[in-house]
Amino acid sequence: MSTVISIKNKSEVFVGRVEDGLKRFVNNRRVIVITDANIDRLYHNIVSRYEHIIIGHGEGNKNLLTVQNIYARLIEMGADRSTLLIGIGGGIVTDITGFVASTYMRGLDFGYVSTTLLGQVDASIGGKNGVNIINYKNMVGTFAQPLFVISDVEFLRTLPPRELRAGMGEVVKMSIVGDAELFEFIEQNISHDCYANTDIMQRIVLDSVRLKADIVDRDECEKGIRRVLNLGHTIAHAIEKCTRKLNHGEAVAVGLSKIAHVSHSLGILTEEDMQRIDSILEKIGFVLDIPASIIDVLREVRYDKKKSDNKLRIVLPEKIGSCRIEEMPFDEVERSFSILKE
Repeated sequence: MSTVISIKNKSEVFVGRVEDGLKRFVNNRRVIVITDANIDRLYHNIVSRYEHIIIGHGEGNKNLLTVQNIYARLIEMGADRSTLLIGIGGGIVTDITGFVASTYMRGLDFGYVSTTLLGQVDASIGGKNGVNIINYKNMVGTFAQPLFVISDVEFLRTLPPRELRAGMGEVVKMSIVGDAELFEFIEQNISHDCYANTDIMQRIVLDSVRLKADIVDRDECEKGIRRVLNLGHTIAHAIEKCTRKLNHGEAVAVGLSKIAHVSHSLGILTEEDMQRIDSILEKIGFVLDIPASIIDVLREVRYDKKKSDNKLRIVLPEKIGSCRIEEMPFDEVERSFSILKE
């Protein structure tokens, strides 16, 4: 059974079997796949059907050097504006593919086959593409919608537990932002073996995609409501710049917990909802301590790319299923975050 969700009448998210999705979207076009060595090893039967470019695995390859190397390979391969690029992999591969496709020859059509939970519920959805500069995540990028995203939950069976947890960090974020029923569903169904349950994972992916698609439909270029999707990310990105101990989903989980505590201290979020947020994250398996100096984390918060006029936009949960965006001067942010030093 498959489901198709449209975004901005530009992009379709296909949740179902990968074979059916490829038949639907590729047709007879020339395809060049961009993927990493790990995905090529696991899914060589898919990658090898098409011309392909293999990039390095991991966050350290999400940079302009990788992009430049891909441009060079595309030129060698004679890629032109009729070529369809398909990124097969997790969020790093899809971010790079989207950035390359939206800039090479001023724009090629592109699509994704998303193979991670984090990618299926968040990273591949919504048209944000970018690469890192020095230590700053996604500092250079574009808004460009993929023609399609194919999300097959059967891919999740090959993921290690840590990567599955990382994806669940973003799912919890989505549920706090705008879906209290999804939050309750996770509370009731999360367990170490739920990731092998196709029905549970289909529900989680579909509900997350529907929510994000609705938000992107209303605010494609992050000028307003889409900013709520940054819940927990101000702290998470600062943590990622201070330490390599956590992956992105783990840093997001810590950020969600800490911003819930900040919101409660400001009198916005109830203690009950704050505790539910901590409880669900711990049940998933996250450790919620900040693995870095809070002084260093707050220093990095000052460089968040969401800053404007010496103010920072902070997303605060009001209740499970609803958030607000506050613009705060940096000094006020530091005062509000002072509880994290305790």
